[in-house]
Amino acid sequence: MTASPELGTPQLASPDLLRSVFRQHAAGVAVITAQGENPVGFTATSLNSVAAEPPLISFGVGASSSSWPVISRAEHIGVHILGEHQRDLAATFARSGADRFAPPTSWRTGPEGVPVLDGVLAWLVCRIINRVPAGDHRIVIAEAVVGDPAGAGRPLLYHQGRFNSLRE
Repeated sequence: MTASPELGTPQLASPDLLRSVFRQHAAGVAVITAQGENPVGFTATSLNSVAAEPPLISFGVGASSSSWPVISRAEHIGVHILGEHQRDLAATFARSGADRFAPPTSWRTGPEGVPVLDGVLAWLVCRIINRVPAGDHRIVIAEAVVGDPAGAGRPLLYHQGRFNSLRE
């Protein structure tokens, strides 16, 4: 490897390098939910639109996460796009060991029995069609079944390890 004044000093690929690079990437914030014996959910910044026809999404989930056992068996999941007013909700669903569905979290049982969070910018209920092993994570691919894009507000972003607001 040779240094380039325009690019800095290249580093060999490692988990730390990947984390450092992606701290520079601003991402939208979503919460993924599923219903097992109890509801589960987690904050995700890996949500992607995969295809419009059929309407497919994907996201990554750690294979060691507390939500994975339920998601690994679930037929349907909820996808919630968070607004900038929901930093606390994002932090709650990102925190290990938190009772994520206890007050002040406001939610209801939605279509297909999936937990649907109140006050989000948009939500979908999706049918899982594939789970793909990817290192220490699983990539879940799901088809949208029903949803609502009509929430009000601006999106919550994740950048440099913090939840942020969109600036113009």
